[in-house]
Amino acid sequence: MKPDGYGAAPSIDHIYCDHHEWLQGWLRRRLGNAADAADLAHDAFLRLLSKPAPQGFKSFPEARGYLRAMANGLCADFWRRREVEQAWLDTLAARPESFEPSPEQRALIIETLMEIGTMLSRLPHKAATAFVMAQVDGVPYREIARTLAVSERMVQKYIAQGMLQCALIDAGLGK
Repeated sequence: MKPDGYGAAPSIDHIYCDHHEWLQGWLRRRLGNAADAADLAHDAFLRLLSKPAPQGFKSFPEARGYLRAMANGLCADFWRRREVEQAWLDTLAARPESFEPSPEQRALIIETLMEIGTMLSRLPHKAATAFVMAQVDGVPYREIARTLAVSERMVQKYIAQGMLQCALIDAGLGK
């Protein structure tokens, strides 16, 4: 029988015992994979443990709601990472010369791509678009300005915003 309330703030052990199996099953249904579900359930409880103050759930449903919301975020991150990995693998496969990075190189490249994606998501849409057009596609500022219907001076500002975000990542402050 599930308790309606915890009374005093439950310990992490109590929360784990009450909800781990349920959370892992919920994630397994969402992901369709038991191994990935186990990993993400583990990550959810690690995040709960790493909080500065223990989470004080007043009730069983409140704890489940919190864990479900956290797991939703973990699923979104998981799927986003898979999309980035697949896009990178597709790009590698399209290269004429064969290149197989080591597992360490692969992990570093994927992590860097994820950081860049996070950085771009923090920028306004036009700034992110201008930054990608200039830095990835090599489009001249004049053409970017015409495409985005802004001045070249504004394009320079957008590129500077992107460069600042890159510098923050490089300094370890951009996460």
